[in-house]
Amino acid sequence: MVVNGDPTRPLEPDDARILALESDAVLGHTLKLLVLEPGAQLDVDAVGRRILAGLDSFPRALDRVVAGPAGPVWQRVERIDLDHHVRRRTAGTPHDLRRVVGELMSQHLDRSRPLWTVDLIGPLDDGRHALAVRLHHAMVDGMGGVRFLDAVLFDPHDAPLHPVGVRAAAPPIPRWLEWERMPGALARELGRPGARSPFDRPITRERALAFADLPLDVLRGVGAARPEHATVNDVLLAVVAGGLRRWIGGLPQARGHALPRLRAQIPVSLRVEGEDEAAGNRDSFLNVDLLLHEGDDLRRLDGISAQTRVRKLDHDAALMDDLFRALGRAGSLARAVADNPREFGVAISNVPGPRTTVVVAGRRVERLYTSSEPAAHHALRISAISSADRMGIGFCVDPTAVADVTGLADATHDAFDALAAS
Repeated sequence: MVVNGDPTRPLEPDDARILALESDAVLGHTLKLLVLEPGAQLDVDAVGRRILAGLDSFPRALDRVVAGPAGPVWQRVERIDLDHHVRRRTAGTPHDLRRVVGELMSQHLDRSRPLWTVDLIGPLDDGRHALAVRLHHAMVDGMGGVRFLDAVLFDPHDAPLHPVGVRAAAPPIPRWLEWERMPGALARELGRPGARSPFDRPITRERALAFADLPLDVLRGVGAARPEHATVNDVLLAVVAGGLRRWIGGLPQARGHALPRLRAQIPVSLRVEGEDEAAGNRDSFLNVDLLLHEGDDLRRLDGISAQTRVRKLDHDAALMDDLFRALGRAGSLARAVADNPREFGVAISNVPGPRTTVVVAGRRVERLYTSSEPAAHHALRISAISSADRMGIGFCVDPTAVADVTGLADATHDAFDALAAS
């Protein structure tokens, strides 16, 4: 595909910061894994044609990153090489599939080209195919990744994208109220270092992945049944916390020791309706204690829900974003404090995906998962995405630092079953 060259456009500050984090061990991209219903051999050329037809609807996918006089800039490429961006790989078993996506997560995207690839994997032994979509985080945030899939991969459909994750524009918080709330937000989000987590390890570029799949209606039902209504994300956090409690408690090095206090960092989208989709990443965060010491599943859920409720009511995520931006260059030092492994032990994200069943090349998407990479001294990353009536969870680790990621996925399924039966 030949496209017209465009003037360069500087990366937004948050996107440039994400790009600068890249190293030999930090690769900077996310992965979406789509598992399609059984059928005939998937036609790679047909998938390629669908992608080409949709690229104009997602212009950032036509840009590469180059060095500019004042920092990195987006530059429109003259040609999209489908042989590079759309490829076929073989796998037969679920183990093979996890191995392939682990290999993909351990490979840098080519900076001389637009920062995305689509790998067709299969056919698997049961007749299914999978597509692994890699997107650099400097190119898209969580919601941007869903828009990419909708624009260039899903067959055309009429269902609107999920409104959750995009805020309605609202009047700014008065400055006096913002500063009145700031001490409480700082006390909740920073300055509460805990013990060293099991994931506080140096990392290499090696990656291993596992996945869990949960029914969305049960997650909603569990939350709605609580005296103080718990959101789907609250229930997801409680399920993951239950899985971590079971999994960490079963580690040989944990025997005879109390479970650690483990705080999770929860990314929060600050996008507003009508915002330019090319405006770059707009994320902040909340830090939440996962209450691993609590043995009762429902009390753990209620405790997590109470924490998120206070943080949302007081707009902690927006306040932290405002603080970092107000600090200017000193904001990078504050971010370093926020990223300290003693401040939080694991990042857990949740992105709303397609609201209805979607189709790729005429094949129904049975399962959709997302995976984000671990970071230095945060050797486990947990990511979730909804799709129609399911919630797919991806667990990504550096296997040289954290072993048995499939055991963690199994423990999460067990925790869900226990919470649903409570």
